[in-house]
Amino acid sequence: MRHWLRFLNRRQFIGNAASIPIVSHFGSTAFMSAKIQGASNLAGDNIYTRLGVRPVINGLATATRLGGSIMPAEVIAAMEEAGKYFVSMPELHEKVGERLANLIGVEAALVTTGAAGGITLGTAACVTGSDMQKISRLPDTSGMKNEVIMQKSHRSGYESQILLVGTRIIEIESAAQLLQAIGPKTAMLFFLNVGNPAGKIKREEWIAIGKKQGIPTFLDAAADVPPKSRLSEYVKIGFDLVTFSGGKGLHGPQCSGLLLGRKDLVDAARVNASPWGGTIGRGMKVGKEEIMGLLAAVERYLKIDHDAEWREMESRIRQISQGLAKVKGLKTEVYVPEIANHLPHLAVEWDLNEMKIKSRDVAEQLLNGEPGIELGGHNWGRPQRPGNESERPSLQGFAICVWTLRPGEPQIVASRLREILTKVS
Repeated sequence: MRHWLRFLNRRQFIGNAASIPIVSHFGSTAFMSAKIQGASNLAGDNIYTRLGVRPVINGLATATRLGGSIMPAEVIAAMEEAGKYFVSMPELHEKVGERLANLIGVEAALVTTGAAGGITLGTAACVTGSDMQKISRLPDTSGMKNEVIMQKSHRSGYESQILLVGTRIIEIESAAQLLQAIGPKTAMLFFLNVGNPAGKIKREEWIAIGKKQGIPTFLDAAADVPPKSRLSEYVKIGFDLVTFSGGKGLHGPQCSGLLLGRKDLVDAARVNASPWGGTIGRGMKVGKEEIMGLLAAVERYLKIDHDAEWREMESRIRQISQGLAKVKGLKTEVYVPEIANHLPHLAVEWDLNEMKIKSRDVAEQLLNGEPGIELGGHNWGRPQRPGNESERPSLQGFAICVWTLRPGEPQIVASRLREILTKVS
């Protein structure tokens, strides 16, 4: 999970989890009565345990370090079929890009190696355009536009993806500083979507300045689906390039991503990438299987019932909160991140003065138990308000992402938390 989660600014508190009605399109009766056998499934004989690698229950997020998301059957089937043929990779990239652009409603699209690959290729496109001499010289950018401007508050630890191209980053904090920093060497204005609340310059003003100055604007929106409207929304409001992860909310291959936007820039990104040799993106190779898998993931994502998915998340939250209802001193709260992972989450919280155990100790017990469980820090994605962690450092707890839980796992999470916390309550 990216460290910039601290920047998130969210909706107001929705309500106590126990008050959420269960109305599940996916079959709540079957889900509620699912046999709790996750422990045996995870610890038993499988492709990972045979290597000595221990699968865990993921209540953290669609995090890269836990493998992103679980691919649905449609995606796996597309990848399996794609693996049976040889094709021209340049032609496949072009045709799939056209198909994705039509599906999403944008000018152009390219399948990349995750959002990180999209950042590098998008940066390269803004530096070189489609000039093959410039493309072949990267990361030597002497004589080229090679400065990327970003807000200081938008630093996320992913700047290496920009610097790979041979650029240098110029940090600014205000619109006046941005205008002063723009010059003949400015190649791109980079904007971190989840950093919008923290920055002094908001999306619309950033775009407007880029348009007026004739500088391409790039948006990193890696984890910002759902809702599905966001796949086209940011291009439509004026960003020249936008990148999304393919292996998070879209449930595509973990090593895939989307670069969307202006056709000339997307075309330039494509020729900066594999399969072309002598390019900065040659090592960012997306296989034919991943390309077709991501196409299938997007096709599926645009068709599924997202309202039903939301109700299913509420159902999972209620199962956990009801399982924890009798733990003395424990509070639960539902919240929805406004930017990135925009689905219901459950925060569980206690005061260290009342319950003598720290979050890190609970986390260690959860991970070392059977099955291992990973949860998020309890202020991830929650709105800052009086009484929370910033006001009361004695508060402890977790954020539970129910999106990544599988049948039977909400009950396991509740049971394990209850077992650990009742010993100290």
